[in-house]
Amino acid sequence: MAGPRIAVCSWSLAPQDPADLLEQLERLRIDAVQLDLTRLSAEPKIWYPAMELLPSAGVDIISGMMAMEGEDYSSLASIAATGGVRPDATWNVNCTRAEMVAELAETMDVRLTTFHAGFIPESADDGERHVICERLRTIADGFAARGLEIAFETGQETADTLAAALEEIDRTNVGVNFDPANMILYAKGDPVAAVDRLRPWIRQVHVKDAVPTTEPGTWGREVPVGQGVVDWPAFFAAVRTIDPPVDYVIEREAGDDRHADIQAARTLIDAHLGV
Repeated sequence: MAGPRIAVCSWSLAPQDPADLLEQLERLRIDAVQLDLTRLSAEPKIWYPAMELLPSAGVDIISGMMAMEGEDYSSLASIAATGGVRPDATWNVNCTRAEMVAELAETMDVRLTTFHAGFIPESADDGERHVICERLRTIADGFAARGLEIAFETGQETADTLAAALEEIDRTNVGVNFDPANMILYAKGDPVAAVDRLRPWIRQVHVKDAVPTTEPGTWGREVPVGQGVVDWPAFFAAVRTIDPPVDYVIEREAGDDRHADIQAARTLIDAHLGV
């Protein structure tokens, strides 16, 4: 498609099965989704029907998501130690998982899969950084062999560190899934400035909002879109200059009324895109 699409993350809806996911998408009047491919891989009897059910109902699976084994989001310290491909203890499992997810993505013709790389060290001389980049290169090559792309979620490192790592990885099928709220939640810089820094690699954006922490070393707080500190007019203005246009995927991982929050996010996107 020439223009951007508007989708929602499947995990934001906490669906029990593909039929439940479809019913919620229909209620929200959203016909595109970023699908949790890790769950599909782990629960094939429940989730494999999504491969036919969603497209047959007119729902476009615009991208996939892969969660890594052992990721612990209970605190900033715990996710720094367990996130992405950083831990040695889970690398073999995650390497195998990436192969399985790539196979699924190819079967479903899902061209882009996103995930957290895992707190890439800032220093170019850090030996752990080279290990992480080599692991990410291995995953990238597995997807590239199937003609597919991957994108790293923003937030766990600054835009400058992520850009430097992308240059070190040096793979044309590797990009960025830009989440402005994550930049705030992890205290990694201004989202709008980060868009400008990462522009060449941005393949998709998450629409999510947050407020910063008042206690260093702890999480910020996710809030409904429009109630946080993301400068949405400036953010949309920056994203709309990306060529080719990228899709907007609404993500909501907190809150007691996610449908209302997702609908509010959709209204905001429509207003800025002139829909």
